[in-house]
Amino acid sequence: MQLARLAEVTRGECVESLHLGAVAVVDVHGALLYQAGDPEWMTFTRSTLKPFQAAPFVRDGGLEKFGFSLQQTALLCASHSGEPQQVTAVQAMLDRIGCDASALRCGCHAPFHQGATGQAAPIGDNCNQLYNNCSGKHAGFLAYCVQHGHPLDDYINPAHPLQQAVRASVAYFSGVDAGALVIGTDGCSAPNYAMPLARLAYAYARLAQGENDVVYGMTLARLYQAMTTYPEMVSGSGRFDLALMQSALGDWVAKGGAEGVQAIGIRSAGLGLAIKVADGNARALYPATVSALAQLGVLTQARASALAAWAQPQLTNLRGLVTGEIRATLQLEKM
Repeated sequence: MQLARLAEVTRGECVESLHLGAVAVVDVHGALLYQAGDPEWMTFTRSTLKPFQAAPFVRDGGLEKFGFSLQQTALLCASHSGEPQQVTAVQAMLDRIGCDASALRCGCHAPFHQGATGQAAPIGDNCNQLYNNCSGKHAGFLAYCVQHGHPLDDYINPAHPLQQAVRASVAYFSGVDAGALVIGTDGCSAPNYAMPLARLAYAYARLAQGENDVVYGMTLARLYQAMTTYPEMVSGSGRFDLALMQSALGDWVAKGGAEGVQAIGIRSAGLGLAIKVADGNARALYPATVSALAQLGVLTQARASALAAWAQPQLTNLRGLVTGEIRATLQLEKM
């Protein structure tokens, strides 16, 4: 496995740490245009997979059946921060399908918005599965099961009809044979899949174009519209995906995942971009992603200004003194 230098961390005048990884950039036909490191690296997709996990529900008319709004559609694809408007919208989704939070199988964790914004987190009974960043996705899973009359208790089982439909969707949009997808269990307990990094980039190139597909119809177009219209539902205050999508004013669809994965679809350029940090540390992901966008020529002056805080973040100690910075070292290679 060949790895490229993505970012370096300085302390004073010295480079203290290095972050390695890989990048793949493809067009809407899946042709590899740029790379750094190994574009075929088998990478767990983590939360970048969410639009394609939602696709079977959207294709089968679930949005119409339950009357989900565009904001709630965005939540199907979200790693939300547990902010009030997000939690309220997920609860409304569960109400529409006749379920409550106890039916979710995503588990509990402290809401992301605490770390991203410094706000106080809910405590005690107020911090339940609704605050899990994946609760919107899981509400969609339950809705699919209600829609089709499938059992609810084991909807995260890889053999469940829902998860079989998800696997087929992932295979279809990534262009990877379903049997070649490597299965694992995600942090929210749902099945997750590893695939070559370039195939993840291809899936996002397709998501950004939102073509009228012969099998899935306008499913990707609807998910793209929801994600780019309401990026605050997909992500949250002070977070990278929100900054990316807001800066591009609807031209980029962006979704990060745990362990240093980022995928972006760029509609105007017809590109899909996927990045994986080898050590899983997201601090390297942000400057590397901004650098990749700049090298691809899609980072206008306005977009660069909006993303400046992510491009070369300063590091401070407990007294607020600047100790160093994280700066991109990524160099894309044209194929």
